[in-house]
Amino acid sequence: MRLIYLCLAVCLGVYGAAQSQNIKFQKNLVPNGSFENYRKKSSDVRRAIPWRQIETIDYYQKPLDNDTTIERGAFQGECYTGFRFRRKYKEFLQVKLAEPLHRGTIYEFKLHIRLAYWSNAELRSFGALFTKGGYRGQKDVYKGSMVDTLCQKGGLQNGFRWFEIKGFYKADGGEKYLTIGNFAPVINKELYRIKTIGFRVKEAYYFVDDISLKRAPQFEEKVKVVIVGPSKTDYDEDSVLKVSENIKVGEKVSLSNIFFENGKYYLLPESFAELNKLSQYLIRHPEIEIRINGHSDNSGFAFKNQRISELRAREVFEYLIKKGVQNKMYFKGFGSSMPIAENNTESGRAKNRRVEFEIIKN
Repeated sequence: MRLIYLCLAVCLGVYGAAQSQNIKFQKNLVPNGSFENYRKKSSDVRRAIPWRQIETIDYYQKPLDNDTTIERGAFQGECYTGFRFRRKYKEFLQVKLAEPLHRGTIYEFKLHIRLAYWSNAELRSFGALFTKGGYRGQKDVYKGSMVDTLCQKGGLQNGFRWFEIKGFYKADGGEKYLTIGNFAPVINKELYRIKTIGFRVKEAYYFVDDISLKRAPQFEEKVKVVIVGPSKTDYDEDSVLKVSENIKVGEKVSLSNIFFENGKYYLLPESFAELNKLSQYLIRHPEIEIRINGHSDNSGFAFKNQRISELRAREVFEYLIKKGVQNKMYFKGFGSSMPIAENNTESGRAKNRRVEFEIIKN
């Protein structure tokens, strides 16, 4: 059986603690796991690329003004999400993983959760479901494809403070989607009332942040693990973009071999090799914050050049997120305002049509 229960700081579990080995460069397969990267300021969680909601998940980019609890706001950074659970209502978040899971490999799943101060109930369980095609309803819930909590008494509560839930999952192979939420068939049986305020309906509201799924190397000596082909979580120097170790804030690195169709902003497949090298570099340097800058030549209308340069920068930004880059990133289009060559020759215009990244923080 591949169901492994989570270990909680606030309730008894059956998770056996294991000492972590050195996984300094281990890749988080959950894209944008801390929700820090987004297209623009919004309460719509779909702006946090590439997350998708089932029902209506709240998205916060700063602490709530009326939250006076000791650990208000996000667990890390600035952004986090909110899930609402009622007697006949529950919500889910879903994301496509940065790469499919390998058959037989054991992965460690983690997230941080906090009960909202206005809740008058608490949940008994909260967990993760791994599927090949995504969650579409209760028929897709299979215990062997889950990492789930189990509180024998009471529910998930820690004095309205953040706490970690985690567990291990042995992959069947080919799972591409992660869905988080409560997967009990009857949600009302999962809700425990903790306080009575008037005649309010029973509601548990949880903030969720800092989600990760990484290969668990501490099990590889104990369990026979078969991985077909090279593991994308291992690194060699040839697969990482060559960037100066002394790069400073404000410096810009032009990306070679980034291709778009003429007048379009969709990335062509020939661009992937260069962007994959950049993604590996950023994964190895998670402390770096960057901005993706898009530029164009001066052909055509200025407003169109501005727009397409921004869309091309956004495409690179979203590609890196989907590859598992967790660094804080931004994107911006500059149109034809910052040429690096003359625009009166084709070779000069080609140089001006470029995408680069700029160091914001290191």
